[in-house]
Amino acid sequence: MAVAVRLAQRPAADELLGRSPLAALVGVLLDERVPLDWAFTAPLLIARRLGTDGLDVRRIAACDPGRFASLCRADPAVHSQPAAMARKVQHLCKALVARYDGEVTGLWAGARSGAEVYDRLLALPGFGPQKSRVFVALLGKRYGIRPEGWREAAGVYGEDGVRLSAADVTGPESLAAVIAARSAMRDGARRARAAATAR
Repeated sequence: MAVAVRLAQRPAADELLGRSPLAALVGVLLDERVPLDWAFTAPLLIARRLGTDGLDVRRIAACDPGRFASLCRADPAVHSQPAAMARKVQHLCKALVARYDGEVTGLWAGARSGAEVYDRLLALPGFGPQKSRVFVALLGKRYGIRPEGWREAAGVYGEDGVRLSAADVTGPESLAAVIAARSAMRDGARRARAAATAR
């Protein structure tokens, strides 16, 4: 898997994302409560702080949790909640080692459908329905991995022409559109909660 992506809007980070499925997976995991482009820059920070050219799933899984948390907290922190996200990243990597012998491509290798890829993602630590659908969409739209029914498995994130997730980011303009759409969805959810509380 080596493709050109512009998820992080930073050349070195995007180069890593283009050749490392683990970096892309970690980016989706971290894509909450931080700007989208920063979530996808974080894998490069982790790799550099581990002294490696790319993310090593076994090395992350085996790293001392305290050391890995410190690495994620170092300035600039990889996330607004670095300790919690460090645990999530390690749990994810441990699951990949245990279930797929450390091969992230095992998430889609041999899958007969997009639904099967979705189910494999959903079984990973830190991946609920939304993140699983986003990653299926990311695989299909940006990485060319398109098992039968992948758009259906990705739900709304698999649709053409939407600007809702990392799967739709191809440059600065689409990134801005995704950020605006996500902000509007959050505002709508807040209004809905407020209206429900007022009843």
